[in-house]
Amino acid sequence: MKSNLLKIVGTSSFNYINNYIDLDSPNTLVVNTTNPFNIQSNNTAINAIVNLRPVNEFRFINKFFEAVNEKLNTGGIFICRFETIVARKERQKIGNIPIIKNLYFIFEFLFFRVAPKVWGLKKIYFFITRGKIRLLSKAEVLGRLVSCGFKIVDYSSFNGYLYCVVKKEKLPDYNPEPSYGPLFKMKRMGKNGKIIKVYKFRTMHPYSEYLQDHILSLHGYAESGKPKNDFRLTPWGATLRKFWIDELPQLINVIKGEMKLVGVRPISERYFNDIPKDLQELRSKQKPGCIPPYVSLDRKGSVEEVLQSEREYLIIKNKYPYTTDTKFFFKALFNIIVKRKRSA
Repeated sequence: MKSNLLKIVGTSSFNYINNYIDLDSPNTLVVNTTNPFNIQSNNTAINAIVNLRPVNEFRFINKFFEAVNEKLNTGGIFICRFETIVARKERQKIGNIPIIKNLYFIFEFLFFRVAPKVWGLKKIYFFITRGKIRLLSKAEVLGRLVSCGFKIVDYSSFNGYLYCVVKKEKLPDYNPEPSYGPLFKMKRMGKNGKIIKVYKFRTMHPYSEYLQDHILSLHGYAESGKPKNDFRLTPWGATLRKFWIDELPQLINVIKGEMKLVGVRPISERYFNDIPKDLQELRSKQKPGCIPPYVSLDRKGSVEEVLQSEREYLIIKNKYPYTTDTKFFFKALFNIIVKRKRSA
C-alpha cells in the first residue's frame, strides 16, 4: 500500500499523510474512488481514511463526506485532496497568453463554478462533464467538511493539490439550505434574541458560514470587527461590501418586519456572545437595521468604535424612540454622499 501511495502522490505528500495516520494499521483505509459505496462496503472498524481521488471529480461531494463520517470512529482521521481555483490557473498553459487567458478564465469560472449551482444549468453541466472537473475553492471544500461533522486539523499544498486533514467530531449537519447561490440567507440575532434569516448578495465562497470559528481561532477579529485574514471572501466580494451593495437584499427583511432601515448590525450568535453584556441587553430590545450607527456618527469601523456607536445609538433610541431613526438616517445619507463614507 505504501509503495502505491508513494507512486500516486509523491514523496512530500506521502510524508505529510504519514505524519497523521498509521498506514500500516489494519484500521486504516486507503482508497482512490468517487463512489461512497467503496467506503461503506468495508466491514472493518476504521480509524483513518485516505482518499486519493481529487474532490473535483466527485458528483455528490457531501454524500461522499457523509459516508466517510458514518464509517469512521469518533476522533478518526480523514485525508482528502483537491485542486484549488488558484492551482488550476497556475497549471494551465493558457494562463500565459494575454487577453485570451482572461476570457478563458471567465468562461471556466462561469461553466465550472457557477453552472453547477444554478437551476437549469446544473443539469447541462453534469450531463457534459459528469461532475469530474469541478472548480473548487479552499473555503468551499473545508466548509463542506465541517458541515459533514469534521473538525479541521490541518491543510497544506503539494504538487498542485491542497491536502486536507480533518477529524470526525460529530454527525453531519445535513443542512438542506447551505449558503450556495448568489442570493443567500444568514442566520442572525433579531429582536428579543430571535434568530432571523438575513438576505445578502454573496461575497464569500459557498459553505463559508461553517468556517467562522476556524477563521477566528486562527486570526481573531480585525479592527473592522470582521474576521481577520479571511480567505472566505471572494475577489469581487470586497467591492460589493465597500459600497454596501451586498446588503441591498436586506430590504426584504425590512418589508418582512424583521429589520428596519437604521439600527445596530444584524450579527451572528457567535459575535453576539463576544460583545459586552450591557450591549447584549440593549441590542435585544431593538430590531437590527440596514444602516449601522457608526455610519451615521461618522466613526471608524474598528470594533471599539462600532460597539461604542451602537451603545450611543441604543441609549438615544430608548430616550427618543420616535425621532432617533429619522435623524440617524439623514446623518448617514449626508456622510455617505458628501463625506464619501464607506463600509468597514
